[in-house]
Amino acid sequence: MSTDVGSAPAATRRSQARKRRSRAFGLAFATVVGVLLVAGLAGAAAGTAQGPRVTDAQFDRKAAVATSGSRLILTTTQALADVTHDQVTITPATPFAVDTSGRRIGIRFTLPLWDETKYTVKIAGVRGLGGGPETTLTHTFRTGKESFFLLQRTDDEDTIFRTDLSGEKAVPVFRHAHIEDYRATSSHLIISVREDAGASDGSGGSGDSGDSGGGEVDGTTKLIVTDLAGEHRRTLPLPGEGTVTNLQSADRGELVGYTFTDAGIGADGGRESMLFTMSLKDPDAEPQAVQIEGADNRVVQWRFVPATDRVLFVGFDGTLWLSDKTGKDAVTLGNAVTLDGVSGSTAIVDRADGLLAVNLADGTEQPLPTPDTDFGQLRSVVPLPGGGTVRLYAELDEYGIPGDSIVAFVADDGTSSTIEHVPVSDAVLRICVSPNGRYAATVVAPDIIDNPYDQYLLPMPKRLETHISEIATGDEVVALAAFDSSWCRVPPQ
Repeated sequence: MSTDVGSAPAATRRSQARKRRSRAFGLAFATVVGVLLVAGLAGAAAGTAQGPRVTDAQFDRKAAVATSGSRLILTTTQALADVTHDQVTITPATPFAVDTSGRRIGIRFTLPLWDETKYTVKIAGVRGLGGGPETTLTHTFRTGKESFFLLQRTDDEDTIFRTDLSGEKAVPVFRHAHIEDYRATSSHLIISVREDAGASDGSGGSGDSGDSGGGEVDGTTKLIVTDLAGEHRRTLPLPGEGTVTNLQSADRGELVGYTFTDAGIGADGGRESMLFTMSLKDPDAEPQAVQIEGADNRVVQWRFVPATDRVLFVGFDGTLWLSDKTGKDAVTLGNAVTLDGVSGSTAIVDRADGLLAVNLADGTEQPLPTPDTDFGQLRSVVPLPGGGTVRLYAELDEYGIPGDSIVAFVADDGTSSTIEHVPVSDAVLRICVSPNGRYAATVVAPDIIDNPYDQYLLPMPKRLETHISEIATGDEVVALAAFDSSWCRVPPQ
């Protein structure tokens, strides 16, 4: 068979066509890649020329109001050179720490922030890791609303509510026939209840409102833990059969503690007012005793030290101890009559010669600042985060007889102002401050003479009001018919 010169089989023609299309596609692809590469390089060059810019911000508005240590994380367009503390300005001013990692800048607020407040973070002189121009980054955010828990006792049922500062949106989260006390962590409620307790009809006298209680209360003590909505309820193990008092929670770490007394304590011995701590993170955790070898381990008063798992407590012999949550590495800080409060690394301690501020880091102490106003007889002191104190005074008449109660703010330089003025007909049972130090909560028993105490282990007058005021102005925000705010670090004393 002869084949004409210049002609080719069909298969060969198809193969050649595929090669031409492949070359054309390769050229087109290379062109596109080149264009994209040039555009990318141009964009990168433009980005480098402009300096770093913020592309994302992460911040928990609610947590920042309730706890210290919240973080603002800014993500930028470039890996960054380290940002130093003096490059950052925060308005309104608040203490902070800063760190840099890759394209992120982290701002950690060392104190809780004020609620419903606009904050502006300005970071000057920000430079990419590879150089380029400096830029100023600015980010503004608004914090969330303040919310907290309160306890209300009635003849029929006791209820823990969650509310905002208006008091109009209170939501019941836990109900029980007999709630002795409760505390809140960032994730849990811990409630001390009495099962099968007798009726608390308020027929008891006006006995002491301290830990000793107002008489015998039958029933069985239980510790119940729930989430903050009052759900996923479980019962915590106790060291044995007995009573729980002085229930408290650490400000972080989901750690709780309490003093425990055996039900059968008597002349033959038993545990009395012994301090125990327990983690809520581990569902199988058991209570752990705080024991100091060779010491009297009965506890009168105690506190968690903020931002740590350490405890500060006064023993029955008057010794003031600072230790870890097991009693190890314990050091004594002298003697104490009472322990008023702890903020940061400062404890307010009442010694035989008066109230003092004790530095827990080095053991040094100094007198409390004298206010520039004579409010009367000092009754208690609550330290504020960031400095200053809220104090409860009793006005004295010309004969030295106590009258009205005054709740006052005293700054570190002695500058003072009145927050609440309560008439002598009403009794101020305690004062607490919000975690961010903006508000004071004053628990008042109105008409105290005609306001009988209930018959709980932790007895309280039947009619109670919590007055919440802004510390800086003394303006009352709201008055609520309940007590035991979750702002309070300890039970009523």
